[in-house]
Parts: sequence; C-alpha cells; structure tokens
Amino acid sequence: MSNKALVVIDMQNDITKNYKEIIGNINAAIDWAVVSGMHVVYIRHNNLSVGTRTFKPDTKGAEFVSEMKIVSDNIFLKTKANALTSEEFVSFIDRNKINEFYIAGADATACVKSTCYNMKKIGYKVSVFSDCITSYDKKRIDEMLAYYKSKGCEIKILEE
Repeated sequence: MSNKALVVIDMQNDITKNYKEIIGNINAAIDWAVVSGMHVVYIRHNNLSVGTRTFKPDTKGAEFVSEMKIVSDNIFLKTKANALTSEEFVSFIDRNKINEFYIAGADATACVKSTCYNMKKIGYKVSVFSDCITSYDKKRIDEMLAYYKSKGCEIKILEE
C-alpha cells in the first residue's frame, strides 16, 4: 500500500438527501483509490450529544448509506467534527505512514472542513474532490472550496 489514503467522511443515512447527487462520484473515487493502491478509509460520526436526533449510535441514521461501496475494514468512529479526534484513525495513519489524503464526503461546512483544516495544520498533504463533497447548505460549497484552498488544500475534480 502507498502512503496515500482516500478518506470518505460521514456518508451516513442521517447526513443529507444531497448525498444522492455525489454517491456515484464517491464510488468512482473509491474505485480509483483501489486501482491506485491507496488505503480507503471510512469515517463514521456518532453523535453523543444529549437530545440529538441525528447520528445516534446504533440507529439506522448512523449507518453508512447503502449505495456506498465498502472495500476495506478501515472504518473509524468519531464523536467530533475533526476525524483526527479518532485515536484509532490517528494510529492507523501512523502505522501506515500515510501523509497524503484525498477527501470526499459530508458535510463540507462542518466535518469535512474541520478534518481538512486539522490535517493541513499538522502538515499533511490534503486534496479535496470538489465533485465528491456535499452539504446541508449546498449554496456554501464554493465558499468552502475557497476556504480549503486558503488553508493549503488542493482542490481536484475526480475526472482529472
């Protein structure tokens, strides 16, 4: 395996109906990563907040969307926006000497944003597939792409 990973963030039933617009691209990115010899990592959010209605552990809403290809056992749980708050994920990164990440998933204004920011802050190379992210508020996608770029992330289109 290479020192690169595709990280698919929070593609879960509770995320947003907008995922249907990008799931084909995410599956194509997963295929691309496999062919390229990359690690494929899935991040799942568990919301532990009292009174929450989304991402409750052990509910249908917390499960991955059924349309998404699962090609590895590299599935890590997080309870905060930043995927790097998962100690298991960080250990996986260290064990496999991963230093380059390609990001797909949701929500572009929350968990994707926080993960990208924190990965760049540590010094990792981060690329975001603009056609593999979505949000509850799709009007903010362009703003988020500009934000990622301002933090040093590369913006890529999967087809390129």
